[in-house]
Amino acid sequence: MINLLIFSIITGIVSSLIIVPFVLNKKETKEPVSFNKVAAVASTAVVSTILVFAFYYLTNMDRNWTSLWGPLLVVTLLGAVVAGSKDRKFKIVLLLGAIAFGAYILSAPLFNADQKYKAVEMDQQVEIKAFDETKTPASVPPKFARNKMKKAFGQVPNTSYYELGNLQIQKVGDDFVYIAPVEFSGLFKWWAGKTTPGYFTMSATDSADNPKFVKVEMTYTPSSFFHKQVERHMRMEMPNLIFYGDVQLEIDNEGVPYYIRSYGNFITARNGFDVQGIVVVDPATGEMAKYALADVPAFIDGAVSPEAVSLQNSYFGNYVHGFWNSVFGKKDVKLPSDEGTEANVSPIFDENGHMFYFTDFTSPKEGVDSMLGYALTDGRTGEATYYTGNLEESYMDSQGALQIIEKKFIEKKWSGEMPVLYNFYGEASWLTPVLDSNGFLQNYFIVSAANPEISVYGNTPNEALKLYKTALQRGGSTVDGSSGAEEAQTSVTVVRVFKERVGDFTLVSFLAADGRNFSVSSEMVPLAIYIQEGDQLAITYIETGELFLPVKALTNNSMK
Repeated sequence: MINLLIFSIITGIVSSLIIVPFVLNKKETKEPVSFNKVAAVASTAVVSTILVFAFYYLTNMDRNWTSLWGPLLVVTLLGAVVAGSKDRKFKIVLLLGAIAFGAYILSAPLFNADQKYKAVEMDQQVEIKAFDETKTPASVPPKFARNKMKKAFGQVPNTSYYELGNLQIQKVGDDFVYIAPVEFSGLFKWWAGKTTPGYFTMSATDSADNPKFVKVEMTYTPSSFFHKQVERHMRMEMPNLIFYGDVQLEIDNEGVPYYIRSYGNFITARNGFDVQGIVVVDPATGEMAKYALADVPAFIDGAVSPEAVSLQNSYFGNYVHGFWNSVFGKKDVKLPSDEGTEANVSPIFDENGHMFYFTDFTSPKEGVDSMLGYALTDGRTGEATYYTGNLEESYMDSQGALQIIEKKFIEKKWSGEMPVLYNFYGEASWLTPVLDSNGFLQNYFIVSAANPEISVYGNTPNEALKLYKTALQRGGSTVDGSSGAEEAQTSVTVVRVFKERVGDFTLVSFLAADGRNFSVSSEMVPLAIYIQEGDQLAITYIETGELFLPVKALTNNSMK
């Protein structure tokens, strides 16, 4: 607060010296007339100080001197209008300088496109590595998680004071979870409550999980007011930092919550943004720390805000050949998708629990749903990789995947949410949760990006994956996940067998006497449902190296 007051006073004094004329002239005689200049300067300084203080307090804008370009333009214009003959030329020069500076600030987007592109230029590869089918993707859609948290809101004390805040996905320990803070529902509720009671957590991989309310009092929150609002608290402590994106709640492995926000630099003038680090606030005490991206604490997954990632994707897709090409010719321009769950991007995790932001890129031409590529941005470092996909094939974009789901379930009026591209068994594939009109999760839909006619759905991601493996086999794909898998034949004796209903078919898994496990769907081998312990089987399978090897053909010699 002291910093803002000093900044406002200095700005007010300088403004008054520019506005108040050195000498007033009497129009009739053109002779100078005296006036109380000290009182005029003082009163103008007081008014200017109050206006500057109110503006910066309410807007939370950074207090770099370049942020004064707008007020400078107004002040120099007033100074030139009321100037006397002795200072008019000087005031006009100041006005022209302010106009030039304002033009520089406003025109920056027209000339810094190349710098923006270079700041976010991505490493390029063909395809992401195959997904490990023994893992479960973080595929519970945030809309569904939010609905369940709202239904569990009765766990919150003094429920009428609060509402559910924004969801944030992260890895806590070995689990992927959604975090949503409890926020004040208005000014008077904040005045009465003073602190929020805690946050909700729910699994991001298990749709059957129920939200859990964690009690922990938080004073500095986004929904608090005045000096307790966490964004204003950050600004008061660090007045010159350039923030971009909303604050987000992250919890450490002990469940202690922290609010974080990304900061960085302008590309040129006051335009563009290049992330440099984060500010972390303890919402209970207000204690604050600043970290460069290389030094971010290990428990923080989303150091780079989704808004900053979305902005970087826009730079990379639009400014490959400069600003004017993005408006007119649009050569090589690719538009980032707006189907993400957070600021047009979707957080996903790799097998090591490292978070990335996913987005796909499509053509600027209307009516085209072909994907031009996709990007993964490291949530901790901001480093991004652009994947072109198999250039010999045309991949469907996320919008196309959503349209297939809409047509598939048109009678039920179900829709997809949070489509994410994975490499399942060597095939670029869209995994999309399907929700009903009330926002409840119904199933998981997988469709090949290159061959949209290959699609399946199941009650869980892993169930859908099993069906998808069979569908790919039926469609002639190798289902290998790597270039080294080969087809093999063998004879085995069944010692254990397990059958489960998966969609419209039965998945049969069996253990051979030599210790190997195999799986086959009745869709591919209808008579597989008759397999029993002790049967002698001649099988053709794919040597994928997986725990359950996929069977392509089977003959039950015990049934002859």
